[in-house]
Amino acid sequence: MTAARTPSSTTAGPRTAPEPVDPGLLSRALEVAGRLANDAAEVISATLGGGDRYGATQGAGTKANPFDWVTDTDRTLERHTRRVLAAEFPSFPVVGEEYGADAAAAHAPMCWVVDPVDGTANYVAGLPWCAYSLALVDGGGPVVGVIADPGRGQIYAAARGRGFRANGVPVRPPEPDGVAGALVCAEDPMAGFVAGIRGAHAGVRVLGSAALAVTQVALGHAVAAVLEQYHDWDVAGALCLASEAGAVVVDRDGRPHPMPEGGLLVAMPQVLDDVYRLWSDADR
Repeated sequence: MTAARTPSSTTAGPRTAPEPVDPGLLSRALEVAGRLANDAAEVISATLGGGDRYGATQGAGTKANPFDWVTDTDRTLERHTRRVLAAEFPSFPVVGEEYGADAAAAHAPMCWVVDPVDGTANYVAGLPWCAYSLALVDGGGPVVGVIADPGRGQIYAAARGRGFRANGVPVRPPEPDGVAGALVCAEDPMAGFVAGIRGAHAGVRVLGSAALAVTQVALGHAVAAVLEQYHDWDVAGALCLASEAGAVVVDRDGRPHPMPEGGLLVAMPQVLDDVYRLWSDADR
């Protein structure tokens, strides 16, 4: 499935430096996104693996293939998100996994990007590695990003120039000494990349959620994350967190880009070159 275009989607290379955003808009967007993330965390926690409070597995089915799950929770959370955002920010269109892009999204200066349950296969199976992801995006990339991580009882939030917080507490990940001994998150990793990371005496972890994979870099649990396939709604919120935590985002050619298409690497600056070399070598 081709990712829906948002104001930051591009195939022409990296963007210019992001523009400042009105402080009042940032504060309001963070507040509303935080409320929606809390709502989503409650629903996902109550229904993980088919809990009977909301009947999560009712209406569960697949889309493109038998592993491409969708549930009533995905649909309900996205509808709720769209209703709230339409009331609070009527001039900002929404792009969502389940209901697509509003008509004005491709040309709007800002839009919201939502994945109501990132890691739906984990959610259906009862594995607590799934998340709600919401981001406000402009032509320079994510402006606000909020991730609800119900499995760990955390709401992660960031805004351009304001840093990254976990449950309201500022987070600054430690500076890694190198790749050796560290963890790298990956989704759909190439065998050569896994072998290269292991050869560098590091480990690869596949979480089944692109949003949570990138978030681990922001938290300092992993030094890098490599994603081969994803949509804007999978990564927009988490890329905001990672950027505000000091990580660098590059595309498959190694060029800095706030939200690349066709493969991305998120890494702390101290290990960026080493992980990128292993990634690019695996792609040859």
